[in-house]
Amino acid sequence: MKENMLYLKSNVVIEPLVDRWYAWSHLISPATAAMNIVERHMTIMESFIMDPDIHAQAVSNPKMKGGPFMDIPEKRREDVQKLLESTMTNQQDIIAFCKAVKQLDKLLSTEAKGFGMEDLYPKVPAILRGYVELFYDRNNNPDFRFFESLLYKSKFYNEASQSIALWITNNDHRPFCLSTPRLDEADVLHLSIPFNHPGIDELAKMKNVPQSLGYISSILQISDIQLPLFQTFFTEDAPLPYKKYEGDKIRMRYFGHACVMVETKDVCILVDPLISYYGYQSEVDRFTFEDIPEVIDYVLITHNHQDHILFETLLPLRHKIRNIIVPRQGSGKLEDPDLKIMFNSLGFNNVTAINEMESIRFDKAMIMGLPFIGEHSDLNILTKSCFLVEISGFRLLFLADSRIVESALYQHIQRVIGNVDVMFLGMECDGAPLSWLYGPLMTKKLPRDQDGSRRLAGSDCEKGIALVEIFQPEEVYVYAMGQEPWIEFISSVKYTDESNPIVQSDKLVEWCRTKGLIAERLYGEKELLYQTDLVGIAGHE
Repeated sequence: MKENMLYLKSNVVIEPLVDRWYAWSHLISPATAAMNIVERHMTIMESFIMDPDIHAQAVSNPKMKGGPFMDIPEKRREDVQKLLESTMTNQQDIIAFCKAVKQLDKLLSTEAKGFGMEDLYPKVPAILRGYVELFYDRNNNPDFRFFESLLYKSKFYNEASQSIALWITNNDHRPFCLSTPRLDEADVLHLSIPFNHPGIDELAKMKNVPQSLGYISSILQISDIQLPLFQTFFTEDAPLPYKKYEGDKIRMRYFGHACVMVETKDVCILVDPLISYYGYQSEVDRFTFEDIPEVIDYVLITHNHQDHILFETLLPLRHKIRNIIVPRQGSGKLEDPDLKIMFNSLGFNNVTAINEMESIRFDKAMIMGLPFIGEHSDLNILTKSCFLVEISGFRLLFLADSRIVESALYQHIQRVIGNVDVMFLGMECDGAPLSWLYGPLMTKKLPRDQDGSRRLAGSDCEKGIALVEIFQPEEVYVYAMGQEPWIEFISSVKYTDESNPIVQSDKLVEWCRTKGLIAERLYGEKELLYQTDLVGIAGHE
């Protein structure tokens, strides 16, 4: 008897987890994963077990949103205890790795005094030997770097920690992902498969292409116990067919936060994919997964923060993506994981890393990586890039969360690339302190005043005006503000009209309009069409 052909329901979440915590990029790279599992996850779990009431009070206070507090009922303390015990048992290598990093930092601070380092190698903690190189910077400060590609081949990269949670959502509410793990729930199905598993692609394809339950169950090795819940994620009802853009213009679609799709009838470029692709009713209009074409020619990644690299979006899109463009790195520094190695480990075999001012050209189109400064708390982060996208002479500049701390840099860039037609700029100009994101990687705690002065901040109005005056765009769009309700579980941002980033971006928009420019702070969804000569444009094979 022939099986019914089924579609994956549009509101099924394919949620990647590491040790039952939301999988963001710092939980993939072995070094940053070790530091976050020990210094973030275990610390939060121990705190919750000791006093869950403090966590309950904190998560009920909007001012504490985004803090290290679990959004889990007190009655589940025993489940958190079991998760902590499981982590301590299954991640002994990772825990030892974190301890060794601290020991190595201490060794260098006490014994590396400007003399040759060869005698220090035998003192490197045993589990790190062969994985690190010791060096001095030009000011005689000691440091080390990892041979990161080797770490991915070692016991410290533990694919057994990776899993996928499947569940149905009907709203945007979710706990802040960096502070709250996903415990067992009756309506959540956990699949113990690594992120490079081909079954994820086959499951994601069923959003648009029907397949039998037997086929997908076999690939994902669904057990008899899991099957009743698993089959609730599917429907016989076909989704609305995607209508490919066949117009003669350049179409720009804003998907929320920093996600923008630039499309012609022949090429599709998607910047920082973070898509609310779950089909449910909402007060905020949005493009969804159903508005993504069958082929994405280029995905551009600007930098390695959790609101710009979202594996919950990228893994289900993996089968559609022809090329991913990431900033080139390769320094091996703990705080700056290599994105090409990371994406390759997750089953993306089409990743290109580009340098600053390096370009990729195809027919009448071009993608160029540009310098990106600011928003990284003055750490030496190399894995970041702005992008210039040019199609048949029409130029869109994606500045992400750049903070123009030195206008001369952008003046030099402008002399090379010229003016642009459209400029996108992130203006979350307050930003969290360094420790909010990078704290688990720091083996010495920064004084509060230093921590508070080093922010994950984008541009304010003054800096935005400087960029507009340098690049002379006809249109200016403020984006990457974290305002959309489906972003809150990642960004923890909740603005009011009096919030400084809103005030500053309003001022920039108003200033631009007084100069005769089109300007807007984007929210929800936006579509624009640009007329240009598109003859000869073709996607890159």
